[in-house]
Amino acid sequence: MSPGPEQSVMLSLLGGGFVAAFLHAALPTHWLPFTLVGRAQGWRPSRILMAVTAAGLAHIATTAVVGGLIVAAGLALDQWIEGVLPHLAAVLLFLFGAFYLARATLKRPAMAGGPAVETPEPAVSDKAAFLGLVAMMAISPGEVLLPIYLSSASAGLGALALLTVVFAAGTVAGMAVFTALASAGASILRLERWARYEGAVLGVALIALGLVVAMHQH
Repeated sequence: MSPGPEQSVMLSLLGGGFVAAFLHAALPTHWLPFTLVGRAQGWRPSRILMAVTAAGLAHIATTAVVGGLIVAAGLALDQWIEGVLPHLAAVLLFLFGAFYLARATLKRPAMAGGPAVETPEPAVSDKAAFLGLVAMMAISPGEVLLPIYLSSASAGLGALALLTVVFAAGTVAGMAVFTALASAGASILRLERWARYEGAVLGVALIALGLVVAMHQH
């Protein structure tokens, strides 16, 4: 038995949410600090992975709180203006997608090469370094993921919880992959150049999600 229209849209949002979270984690701010701090503190890969996981979950927890507030405001607005919520979500997805796509298109490519990344001597305790990395991610919610929360607001708390789990899986997976690559000796400069394409791919993904939501309304 094939899934209904509502299930198809929700599956598309879940799949797109995972991709968006994974691609967003490709930004150097989501993995470079873990690589540098891990080297400076002399951490084993398992300790770096623990920091990545804790920080990624804190990042999504903050995103979920902000997303919940936006959903609550959107539902309140939807009671006054019937049917505005899905259209508002589609517009926000389009705007975010266009912003990231335009920023990626206008950004000048960096020249190859560059100064080598030095490994500083440990200046803080392991506990302070660990908590600092977690706090760094906790205070910066993933703004890219917020419109996806709004687009699934009418699906209920269960759908929002499932979307949060998908965001967490995509974010932690992306952060772990890029941190592991850099920590294993892959060129950080090359990873940073590759991450510049993240904006273009993320923009296209968000616009595609906006199309899914908009087409579902017709």
